[in-house]
Amino acid sequence: MPPVPHLIQARRLALGLSGLILLCGPETVSAFKILEPAEGAVLKAGGTATVRVDLGTDRGIVKVRYYWYREEDEVLVEQDDATATGSIISPVAMIGEAEHDPPFGGSLLVPPDGIGPMRLLAVADISQGRLGTRSVFDEITVRVETEATLDALDFETDKPLQLGRTGQSAAFGHVDSLGKIFELPVVGEFSDGVTRRINRPETGTTYDSSNPKVIKVLPGGFLQITGNGKTVITVSNRDKQAHLDVEVNVNDEPNEPPIADAGTDKIVKAGTKVKLTGLKSRDPEGDALYYSWSQVRGNKVALLDVNASEAFFLAPPVSEPRTYRFKLRVTDKRGADSLPAFVNVTVEP
Repeated sequence: MPPVPHLIQARRLALGLSGLILLCGPETVSAFKILEPAEGAVLKAGGTATVRVDLGTDRGIVKVRYYWYREEDEVLVEQDDATATGSIISPVAMIGEAEHDPPFGGSLLVPPDGIGPMRLLAVADISQGRLGTRSVFDEITVRVETEATLDALDFETDKPLQLGRTGQSAAFGHVDSLGKIFELPVVGEFSDGVTRRINRPETGTTYDSSNPKVIKVLPGGFLQITGNGKTVITVSNRDKQAHLDVEVNVNDEPNEPPIADAGTDKIVKAGTKVKLTGLKSRDPEGDALYYSWSQVRGNKVALLDVNASEAFFLAPPVSEPRTYRFKLRVTDKRGADSLPAFVNVTVEP
């Protein structure tokens, strides 16, 4: 007996659906994620923001810790420390628990002294029974703004600033020398009585040097010693300016700053030993280099050999790809620092 037409049609439909399932593959699963505020949201300094998370497939979460930190901050929170002591740069801003509304979220205070791009890091602690806990994280970047007006700018440094003067201790971490690259601590005093760090260009701050042959302005708000003499550094933000007299008196032996190379971005599997290499960093004069690695994005990992040309860490467990970012700066034997170089490491399950 020949097949009935409607049965043939049903069979073809079933085959088509199965083929579609094969093409699409398994359903995509989600992991722990910050849903609110959204990436790129504009938040008010000193205000509150509702935080909502999706637990995804990460079951057994017992609490979520939230931290704020600025984009330029290097030292992140310790993964297993909820008290914000010791070397931690940012205290716990909030702890979300299951009974909160929304669950594991709630009303989060936006830092009153925040301004410009800031990162919100959420670290979820997952119970593993007798094995203790493990952590997963998600983070977003938002922009913090204030309605307060900028009343004045100021340099948080000696005035006038003496660089390299005989008998004076080295400023900004290393011996002052030609080629040295550094940043100036600049703050803004606002009408709401809050003093905010605004030395980064992302906050609207720009720099100018009256004598580039003494101090040259580099991209990113960095300054470089280029010769001996005097100059005036002018910093501008909104409609305000501040001026800093600088005198440089260093060894006039020619010296160019070294160049940091943190290697290429990489993708690794969780549980693998990851090597960060700065071996391609170089110094124009061929001097030996001193290395300094630091982590600037992602939940804190135990980074080993931070003062060597190659640093290492163990890729932590993740439920979906997560990106960790690291910074490398190198210094030559005369004290000249490089501009920072960055490398991203994406960890996959």
